[in-house]
Amino acid sequence: MFRQPDEENPRTSAGVRRTARAGRAVGYRGRVSTPAPPVAPARPITRSHHGDEVVDRYEWLRAKEDADVVAHLEAENAYTAQRTAHLAGLRERIFGEIRSRTLETDLSVPTRQGDWWYYGRTVEGQQYGIHCRAPLSSPDDWTPPVLTPGEPVAGEVVLLDGNVEAAGHEFFSLGSFDVSTDGGRLLYGVDVEGDERYTLRIRDLATGEDLPDTVENTSSGACFSPDGRYVVYTTVDDAWRPDTVWLHEVGTDADADVRLFHEPDDRFWVGAGFTRSEKYLVIEAGSSITTEEYLVPASDLRAEPRSIWPRREGVEYSATHAVVGGEDVLYVLHNEGALDFELVRVAAADPGGAREVVLPHEPGRRLLDVSAFRDWAVVSYRREGLARMGILDYASGRVDELAFDEDLYTAGASGNPEWAPPVVRLGYGSFITPGTVYDYVVATGEFLLRKRQPVLGGYDPADYAQRREWATASDGTRVPVSLVWKRSFGDPGDGEAHPIHLYGYGSYEHSIEPGFSVARLSLLDRGVVFAIAHVRGGGELGRQWYEDGKLQHKRNTFTDFVAVAQHLVDAGVTTPSLLVAEGGSAGGLLMGAVANLAPELFAGILADVPFVDALTTILDPSLPLTVIEWDEWGDPLHDAEVYAYMKSYSPYENVREGVRYPRILAVTSLNDTRVYYVEPAKWVARLREVGADALLKCEMAAGHGGVSGRYNAWHQRAFELAWLLDVLGLAED
Repeated sequence: MFRQPDEENPRTSAGVRRTARAGRAVGYRGRVSTPAPPVAPARPITRSHHGDEVVDRYEWLRAKEDADVVAHLEAENAYTAQRTAHLAGLRERIFGEIRSRTLETDLSVPTRQGDWWYYGRTVEGQQYGIHCRAPLSSPDDWTPPVLTPGEPVAGEVVLLDGNVEAAGHEFFSLGSFDVSTDGGRLLYGVDVEGDERYTLRIRDLATGEDLPDTVENTSSGACFSPDGRYVVYTTVDDAWRPDTVWLHEVGTDADADVRLFHEPDDRFWVGAGFTRSEKYLVIEAGSSITTEEYLVPASDLRAEPRSIWPRREGVEYSATHAVVGGEDVLYVLHNEGALDFELVRVAAADPGGAREVVLPHEPGRRLLDVSAFRDWAVVSYRREGLARMGILDYASGRVDELAFDEDLYTAGASGNPEWAPPVVRLGYGSFITPGTVYDYVVATGEFLLRKRQPVLGGYDPADYAQRREWATASDGTRVPVSLVWKRSFGDPGDGEAHPIHLYGYGSYEHSIEPGFSVARLSLLDRGVVFAIAHVRGGGELGRQWYEDGKLQHKRNTFTDFVAVAQHLVDAGVTTPSLLVAEGGSAGGLLMGAVANLAPELFAGILADVPFVDALTTILDPSLPLTVIEWDEWGDPLHDAEVYAYMKSYSPYENVREGVRYPRILAVTSLNDTRVYYVEPAKWVARLREVGADALLKCEMAAGHGGVSGRYNAWHQRAFELAWLLDVLGLAED
């Protein structure tokens, strides 16, 4: 549920304080002096669990409001700025490359909803997107208008301008955005701190004025009821767990809001949303391994929620509503006796009754999602390491899989709010094909190209290549590895060693897809090969791949990554001096673990918002999301075996004496509520004790996803890529 990666999105801060070009370190291309790093004072505390006493010298850094803590983080930022001052020119060049390849004034492909086409646009020089709409030409209009950047759109209505809303704030993020079915009102939720607590407001789209309605401290994902009379939203408890669903009547005070559902079990989070048919509100209570969903009629939202299937430990399911043969039915995707899930159909009036198997369990085909429309449904699944999709015929139960030309790609349905469209909106891309939008005509099987992300500066996909190969783990398991490179530098494995940027994650059954990145071109065009290690703990090869990388099997995630790195070295693709690893959030745990396991294999490690003090966090049920996480990592608080196992791999606990660590850059954010800044701060302090060259960069006004604003994000990614290139010896003077 949290600590999800996104290699394509820059994660952390920009605008780091830059010092004069002094104090350049020995080993940095002849620079003659090294500034002294900050030294965190040791203030030991003793933690005792299961008869094991641990002395933690740096836990005091958790006191976010303490002036000493803030001073230490600022000192770390200043030190990092000094140590990287020689890269200022390179950072600006990379930022310029990202910017020059991006069409800064641009528009998205409009999505039809009701009587309007909805779209977003960006304007050169502005940090945030602008949310707009324009009227349909007729009720039968299913062809989105072709919008030209910089030219006025006929009938355009600006719903929300992120640049206006963000004015005066260092951070800005939207956590909810919904337009009522009748098109008359806008619901939006704003976070200006980075702590993922949103203030909800409602805007009258006829006047452009906000209503008096204001709801504070909500979670993300609030939505209107189909009639526009109500807003359904969730709130979080003190541990940042979404635990309660509320009903707000538009035009009333938030104090009068009605509690629809509360989940008392600390392992479960809740969410709510309406079916595409607008007949039901679905409330979901879920842990990492167990689900229970409830139906509430949209016509009577104060009715008692009705459980679809009572929760059973270890059983996950999700339901979507359809009308088949005039009967209300639910298509339910579940894993009861079906590791990779099966799809069944049940009567909505009696969901606990007879189950009709629509798609039986098929080992190796991981069913992911079913999205129902009036006449058919879209089924998403994984097979052979790739995400796939098909159209489900209600009458026959047949799924027609959509075919794409590339061996490596990512594709999925998105932006389909209408109940009865003739087309399905698809997003498609690969490592070398920029993001592409299609409308797929279900009746004919035709793909209608609506837009391909423009990449300026003469980008030609033919100049680049991608492939998948396999590494062998220590236990004999074959681990997939994806590679992308620029052809002019030669193919990986051609007898020459290539610089490698190796990315990994490996948690929560999350799969790292072969997507396109403009920022990555700045590496590829300098001869760097980008690689992804699809390690166990992710979902690339089905549910068992995930199960084999969690709980008491978590070490497989780390040893798989080491095996991939060793494979690239043994195959002559690279050398340790030309290999830099990167991972973020739970992937940051991976980075910390492999730094301890095989420091000799890497020249550098980039850890974004890294979960490197895992044992301390998972021992404390008062911290955000900890109890929820016990299904992923185990419960070390109550289980001595889990405690011992986590202690054996938690990076902070296992920093090694007497080894030479690779260069390390850890980036974090002060207001991150998912992985606290204190984890990388403690880790860096401990690494320095053993002589590691470790840098910490803490954004002082951001959250888990890093800074807000596209230019800020580009600056931050440029900072990280410049450091990476410096480690690889590819930084220009």
